Amino acid sequence: MADDLNPQREQMAHESMVRNLTAQAEAIWPQELPLLRRRALPGKARILDAGCGTGEITARLADEFTTAEVIGIDVLDDHLALGRRRAAAHGQRVRFQLDDIFALSFADATFDLVVCRHVLQAIPHAERAIAELVRVTKPGGTLHLLVEDYGMIHVAPAAPATERFWREGPRQYAAATGSSLFIGRNAPAIARRLGLLDVTMDFLIVDSLRVPREVFARIWEAWRDGYAESIAEHTGQTLAEQLAMWNDSIAAIMDPLRYAVWHVPVLRARKP
Repeated sequence: MADDLNPQREQMAHESMVRNLTAQAEAIWPQELPLLRRRALPGKARILDAGCGTGEITARLADEFTTAEVIGIDVLDDHLALGRRRAAAHGQRVRFQLDDIFALSFADATFDLVVCRHVLQAIPHAERAIAELVRVTKPGGTLHLLVEDYGMIHVAPAAPATERFWREGPRQYAAATGSSLFIGRNAPAIARRLGLLDVTMDFLIVDSLRVPREVFARIWEAWRDGYAESIAEHTGQTLAEQLAMWNDSIAAIMDPLRYAVWHVPVLRARKP
């Protein structure tokens, strides 16, 4: 499985991912935007949104950086079509193309800002992909990487099976699929090995206090609908057990006497 460079392609293409990306943007973008504002871009900057999915964030980047050219790339044609419709009002300043994060079609030193969100945890060999993102970044340019880590999810109080899953399940799924589900904690060391400077790690907090419960629940409902069958297959659970775990986690989000939290790491660095 580790030789498959897109082991979660089926789940990424599932209709639930469209719902997931929308809910994730609602939950995360308000916390993430101040990070993007930390470093000014040149007036006619070029921005790459690598693994842009349905263009939720590509369009927001164009809204924020009003003179920049923004290019979204992904491996799924249907998602790119949604992105084109979403960003149509921006005209030629925003475009989308099919491309491979392991072998980008752009020349060296093309972009002032390279953004990659909700991607690196879903693939193997994340360091190879990050090296490719560094390659297409201009000297002095910024990398902004949302690097998920599935050891940073907690539910309390949780049913014993739910607690056990969040402790053991992500590691089992990562081993079975070759996915980099713990890239968050490893990203700073990767950045330094690649020679990046000004490395910072921030944590966006998606929890049942900071984010509207309904929005947070929609993220996990989409994960359940898109991933429960695959996770059950790769962790030895039955589908019923996997659905019960997700439903208990979602119930914790919606119950004011319980608590659920997803810590989302964001690595930012500068190319020398």
